Amino acid sequence: MDTIFTKIIDGQIPARFLWKDEHCVVFLSIAPLSQGHALVVPRVEVDHWLDVDPDLAAHLMKVSQIIGQAQNTVWQPKRVGQMIQGFEVPHCHIHVWPTNSIDEFDFDKVDQNPDPDLMDRSAANIREQLVAAGHGEFVPES
Repeated sequence: MDTIFTKIIDGQIPARFLWKDEHCVVFLSIAPLSQGHALVVPRVEVDHWLDVDPDLAAHLMKVSQIIGQAQNTVWQPKRVGQMIQGFEVPHCHIHVWPTNSIDEFDFDKVDQNPDPDLMDRSAANIREQLVAAGHGEFVPES
């Protein structure tokens, strides 16, 4: 059964993509903890991160770090947070977001109605930084 993330990856549901490669994609969360909150998602459906192939897990972590570096440059937060919790969608994914406080790790505080224009600007800023950092081959137009 296709997850919502598989439908996003396949183009059945729109998303603000930041990264696409043969193993994973990255797109903005529709319920962000902060501006630029991104999800790193493997193309293959695996429910629990403990079941992800170790080479794929390493790749996901590498891409998460690249995305975090871009977020850090764009927003200059105190930290870039990362979390795998897996309760919302049965398809492994890594949350990566700029954060200034431990309070911003509370998923009860996500923005359920983010401003679309701000989301578009956030995506454009991250894409621009990824290109500037030499990752242009993986950066989609949208």
